[in-house]
Amino acid sequence: MMHAQQKIPSGWHQHDRPAIGSRRHTACRVARHIMKSGRGFSQLFSDQKGTAAVEFGMVGTMLCLLLLGLIDFGMGYWEQIQVGNAARAGGQYAIFNGWNSAGITTAVTSATSLASISATPAPAQSCGCPSASTGITAATCGSTCTGGGNAGTYVTVNAQASYSSIFPISGITNPLTLTAKTIVRIN
Repeated sequence: MMHAQQKIPSGWHQHDRPAIGSRRHTACRVARHIMKSGRGFSQLFSDQKGTAAVEFGMVGTMLCLLLLGLIDFGMGYWEQIQVGNAARAGGQYAIFNGWNSAGITTAVTSATSLASISATPAPAQSCGCPSASTGITAATCGSTCTGGGNAGTYVTVNAQASYSSIFPISGITNPLTLTAKTIVRIN
């Protein structure tokens, strides 16, 4: 059985012929088919090849932007938690060591690794009576409360830090001031 010899295009050497199924060969074949059919570029618009790659490019971009936004929000939320922990650390210091403004401030600033943390406004001491509706009602130290107990001494500890988001968001100032407040009774 004899094999038919393949025709080699003029100007080509026998070893220059592209491999069967190569991209160059396929592209040339598709281009010749489009030109022979007479439909030209209108056939390209109905062709489905490559649509998955284009769709993935559009959806992938949106997913990446969403992921970056979530990372930015997560970092800000983590810093807010750190500010709250710092305020609570100042409150714990006041519970165990009594009123000492400098010590409470040091406890707040030492409670976290955030560089911008501060005890602002400064810790304050006040007297008051507990109230179910307002929290603490101001009263003279040592006086009797309406519920029958004595007015207690309370310490208010504030902490704040600034957070700069990765991406500026319209309507939200950048940097954003994160705050936390803790009120504890020390006697």
